[in-house]
Amino acid sequence: MSDAGRPDLLAIAARVAAVRERMRLACRRARRDESQVTLVAASKTRTPEEVVAALSVGVADFGENRAEESVGKLARAAELARARELTEPRWHMIGHVQSRKAALVVGSYQLLHSLDSLGLARKLDRLAGERGAAFEALVEINIAAEPNKSGYAAPAAGDRLDEAFLAELEQIAGLQHLRLVGLMAMAPIVQEQETARPYFRRLSETRELLRERLPRCDWRHLSMGMSDDYEVAIEEGATLVRIGRAVFGERRT
Repeated sequence: MSDAGRPDLLAIAARVAAVRERMRLACRRARRDESQVTLVAASKTRTPEEVVAALSVGVADFGENRAEESVGKLARAAELARARELTEPRWHMIGHVQSRKAALVVGSYQLLHSLDSLGLARKLDRLAGERGAAFEALVEINIAAEPNKSGYAAPAAGDRLDEAFLAELEQIAGLQHLRLVGLMAMAPIVQEQETARPYFRRLSETRELLRERLPRCDWRHLSMGMSDDYEVAIEEGATLVRIGRAVFGERRT
C-alpha cells in the first residue's frame, strides 16, 4: 500500500502479469489450454481496495479464508467495483467452514473449496434450498495426512477409495441443492516446488477414482497450488490455483 493508503496498482499489475506468464508456460509444458486454469487471488488480510486493484487488471476470482471476518470486505469490494463500473468479484471460500457459519457462505460465495463433512454438506444443502438455487462445493482432501489440516484422508497412490469415505460422498451426492464439482488440497510447505508434485498427482489420481465410482458427480475441478508451487500443480492438472503473496506481495498479519 502507498503512504496515502492506496494499493500500488502498478505493482499489483506487474505481479499479476508475471503470475499469468508462469501459468501460461506451465500450461504449455503440460500441453494444456490456458483457459483450463483459473487464477484465484487469495485475498485474506487484503483490503477491499487491493481486491479492486487486482480486479481492475483482470483478476476476476478471489478467495477468502474466514467467512465471518470477510462480510464487510465483500460488501465494500462490490461497492467499489460498481463505482468503477467493473464486474463484481467472484468469491471463493477457501478456508475451513464450521456448520454454524454456513449461512455466511451460501449466497455470498460462488464456490466452497473446503467441504469436509456430511454435516456441513447437509447444512449447505438446506440453506441453498431455502434460497432456491444450487450451491457448488469441492471436497477437501488432506493429501499429506497432516494433523493440523482439515479434509478427508487421501488414498495412497494407486489404492482403492476407502469405502466409508465413498459412502459419505454418496450421501452428499444425493443431496438436492448441493453440487460436488471437484477436489481441493494443500500440499505441505516445501523448499522446492518439485517436492510437492507427488501430492498433486495423488489428488489427480483420487479424482480419477471418484470419476469411476461416482460418475454422476461433476469432478471437473482440482483446486491445488499456491504461490510457491502453482506451476507444478498446473502441470499435474490444477484447474484452480489459489495465489496470494505472488499477486499482492508479502502478507500483512
